[in-house]
Amino acid sequence: MAGISARTLRYYDEIGLLKPQRALNGYRSYDADDVRVLQYILLLRACQVPLSQIAAALQDPQFELTSMLSNHLDDLHKQRSHLEETIAVVQRALAGLEAFEAMNDQERFEELKQHSVAEFENEYGRESRQLYGDEAIDAANERILTMSKAAWDAKEELEQRIKDNLTLAMDEKNVHSELARLLAEQHAQWIRVHWGENAYTPDAHVALAEGYLQDPRFVAYYDKACGEGATELLCAIIKANVH
Repeated sequence: MAGISARTLRYYDEIGLLKPQRALNGYRSYDADDVRVLQYILLLRACQVPLSQIAAALQDPQFELTSMLSNHLDDLHKQRSHLEETIAVVQRALAGLEAFEAMNDQERFEELKQHSVAEFENEYGRESRQLYGDEAIDAANERILTMSKAAWDAKEELEQRIKDNLTLAMDEKNVHSELARLLAEQHAQWIRVHWGENAYTPDAHVALAEGYLQDPRFVAYYDKACGEGATELLCAIIKANVH
């Protein structure tokens, strides 16, 4: 009558979702209350409510079907909104990939620089402009956008060497070692690449390093790549070696 199999009914009994009385012959005997509960279960399952949530709801003395379905509908609307956003992101990514594949090497490189600047602005732009001013940040972005392929590759290699040496420095924990001095020098060079040679000063370098510790994003950037505590060590190395 319910349109489900005896096997499903036995399973509901086994997990305590729907436990009917037993007749003298051992058969399950479903009364009117059991039928009503089964109707609730089938309706909620049709609405894709997990069995675990249904079981918890049916055991709640305050259970109210309309309220539960309203809450479930709210959740579904949120899921739909998130799914639609994800679909839009994937569609944009696919369109961007198709356009990227159609580019020549120089066009791809220019697109890479544009993406790098946009990513920086999105992640750190507001804070950076408050700290250093629009003119300084605009100049730094312009340096990236006009950078040659050779200069870009050198920048990327320098950034990787900084991470590699910071990982090694984590083992020795000596802010006055040759490795520490090299690391501070490399980080200074990294700043000059982005800020420009004339904009670099030791005081600004130390202030930047101290600022890293105040921003969880920078802490995560170095700690994830080089080990927990790497950002704090980098700051200590810079303060000890930059004069």
